[in-house]
Amino acid sequence: MLKYTVKKYCSEGSKVNQVMVAILMVFPVFSYGTAVGWLSPMGPLLMSDRTPAAAPVHPDTVSWMASVAYLVGTPAVFLFGYIVDNYGRKKALMLTSLSMAICWGLKIYSTETWALVTARAIIGFGVGGSYVVTPLYIKEISEDSIRGILGSLVVLSQNFGNLVVYIMGEYLSYHATLWICLGVPLVHLLLFPTMPETPSYLLKSGKVEEARSALAWLRCRQANDAVVDEELASLLEELEKTSSGRFFATLKNIVSDRSTFRAFRITLTITLARELCGCLAVIHFASLIFGSAGSFLMTPNQQATVLGAVQLVGSFTASSLVEKTGRKKLLAGTCALSGLALGALAAWFTARTVLGSGSTEVCAWLPVAALCLCIYCDAAGLQPVPFVVMTEMFSFQNRGTVTSVVIAFACALVSVELRVFQPLAASVGLHFVFWIFSAVCLVSTVYIVMFVPETRMRSIEEIYEELGGRKRKEAEVDITRL
Repeated sequence: MLKYTVKKYCSEGSKVNQVMVAILMVFPVFSYGTAVGWLSPMGPLLMSDRTPAAAPVHPDTVSWMASVAYLVGTPAVFLFGYIVDNYGRKKALMLTSLSMAICWGLKIYSTETWALVTARAIIGFGVGGSYVVTPLYIKEISEDSIRGILGSLVVLSQNFGNLVVYIMGEYLSYHATLWICLGVPLVHLLLFPTMPETPSYLLKSGKVEEARSALAWLRCRQANDAVVDEELASLLEELEKTSSGRFFATLKNIVSDRSTFRAFRITLTITLARELCGCLAVIHFASLIFGSAGSFLMTPNQQATVLGAVQLVGSFTASSLVEKTGRKKLLAGTCALSGLALGALAAWFTARTVLGSGSTEVCAWLPVAALCLCIYCDAAGLQPVPFVVMTEMFSFQNRGTVTSVVIAFACALVSVELRVFQPLAASVGLHFVFWIFSAVCLVSTVYIVMFVPETRMRSIEEIYEELGGRKRKEAEVDITRL
């Protein structure tokens, strides 16, 4: 049995161990971020005469490379949902890094079409693992006071990965970029085995003393500390009231309960808003979009790098604001601003299409500014907040099932979006696509204001009462439905 002790550099009650584990656990998400951003600088390179492949890659192949990851990610999230419930959060996260290592290794091995598409398909396991496992892990190791901040590290690390690969794509060779990206999951596979499993999962597995040791280490306290005893008792109480139902049984409980199902619908809707706001398409095809808009002092790749830097700043903003402003205000505000920015961008492309390129020379800076504002809002609220809300609206027993369904739903949406983005833009114009993205954001803002509850520092019971659920008698309701 593993034992964890309070390190000498940790003051009693310090949060340093929670932060350290959270930083290490987002390495796979960083690797996933580099994989997502990789296509922006490397897609145009692969299609050009300077391609590292034997011949320029067809644009349709690049579209498939963008979408296939999320096509595979749709079933992969259910696989990881099964793994986290039956083999633990830690092993599932290690498997995520292993899949990312295979992805980068395959790209290094070959530049043929089958290898490129297969490698991108393997990223589906990365997205499934990153966004099913990591939010659960952070939720179950962190204290309430820092859960929002640590939860925002998920999107922060992905965005940092986007920025890093944009920079490498501009200044390093094709293969040098791949070797550096391969190093990230390998480092994680080397370091993360020393970290603990979550106390909640250890209790579920019947390892009470190991759960006590892990909890004491995470809280920087002695195992016999009263605070540790109190929190362990709370986790045990929740576990005792929770049945170990299978996936479909749990899903049936969620659907059959009025308030839980309403929370589930809200989660799906804000996920729809997050994925169809267009930001992920921008990240994948940033260089192509900027190339269509025309040069503004910088090359398309350099403009994409600016976009990545703004995205990272937005992630830091999320870390500082998510606990101060509340989830609902931050989500609604960033969604509204993103819709306005995309509307301005759609109007710019409309003017360029209808009146000609000369009509937009005076405001040639607008595409960069609008996309920067859009990506900033996405990173500051639209991306991180739904994950935080999702973990706070469901109990331990329901989280795995809900997370799997929601991420599968998101992957299915994104796979279609990325597959049709380039052909649709070529056939009807970028302006039409961005008008759709803008409309999604503005309609979603109205929905968030009217229907999404505030979850910050509130219990599940309080959230469900606001959702209009009937008062529950403890004897009549199974905790799996809360």
